[in-house]
Amino acid sequence: MSSAIHRPTIFRVSSSVKRTAASGRFLFLLAISFFIGEGASAVTPGASIHEESLHSFTEESYRTAVENLFLAFEEEQKKVLEPGEKGKVGLKISTISGPGLSTPQPLVRAVISSLVSRGFDRRDLFLIDLNEHRLRRSGFLPPLGVGERQFEGHPVYVLESGDFYDPIWFYDSPLPPRRGSVDIEYNFGEFRFERSEESRRSYLPVPLMLEVDFWINLPTYTDHPALGVNGALVNATLWNASNTSRFAHSERSGAAAVAEMAAIPELEEKWLFSIVSLERFQVAGGPAFRSYYTDSQPAILLSADPVALDSRMYRMINEGRERRGLSKLTNGENLLEYAKQLNLGEIEEEKE
Repeated sequence: MSSAIHRPTIFRVSSSVKRTAASGRFLFLLAISFFIGEGASAVTPGASIHEESLHSFTEESYRTAVENLFLAFEEEQKKVLEPGEKGKVGLKISTISGPGLSTPQPLVRAVISSLVSRGFDRRDLFLIDLNEHRLRRSGFLPPLGVGERQFEGHPVYVLESGDFYDPIWFYDSPLPPRRGSVDIEYNFGEFRFERSEESRRSYLPVPLMLEVDFWINLPTYTDHPALGVNGALVNATLWNASNTSRFAHSERSGAAAVAEMAAIPELEEKWLFSIVSLERFQVAGGPAFRSYYTDSQPAILLSADPVALDSRMYRMINEGRERRGLSKLTNGENLLEYAKQLNLGEIEEEKE
């Protein structure tokens, strides 16, 4: 595989160009290319995967395990997590598989508890995910007409509303929309784009890039028909941006797009770590929830290396498939290799 993979190109519009566009003249795009090794990053290749046992799947057990994981991370990174300039933290949860396999609410509460104990204000901790209907079904939003978009007092940002994307922040790819797919078209004030131009763009979650001290990824794990593993990398990208269904059905193009989106500096540098509960993960039939194919272990994992975390879970998914007499997945290797080449992490080798 070629090593000449660069960090992706994203597009921003300068303030002077905005004024030009607003006055009815030309809209120019400034392309900024970032290459491997440039800029600071919160993602840490080669970082440890910290593991804590759960004595039960109760609130108390989750709180104890998560606090121990936070302490292990702080010791590894030689820093204490505390409010910074923004004072805000985003929690990217996962509800793509519906209520049967969404991020466990006790895990979310435990993460919030550890952040509050470190000085963060509860009002400055928000949840973010893609689809309002799935958020409601998974219990992270109240029923329609009942209250605001909040989870136990914390704001919930629904990305498909379009309120948290901006026309000057997007990932550009020539891969066209999938035939028959339904993608929301966004209009941003005075900005209007031709359909051919719009179809190339995946808009990025501005709150996670510009409005937080850092954000934490709370994925769930399933197999994926094209990408092999649906976990930390995919939750940070395909389930975190607009117009991404085009990437979910192509083994090589999809893997490259996930890795490139995850390597966008403004998104990556605020991505602190991923933390996942193994209360339930799925080995076949994903990303849709299939209870027959779910496994469970009483443990929580945390790592600042999403490639290591995904590679471990990819191996565990294949072990679960083998126990059921199913063939092993091999397509996840593309995603892990692309992500490794973009310096997003290291593939965890199987221990003898």
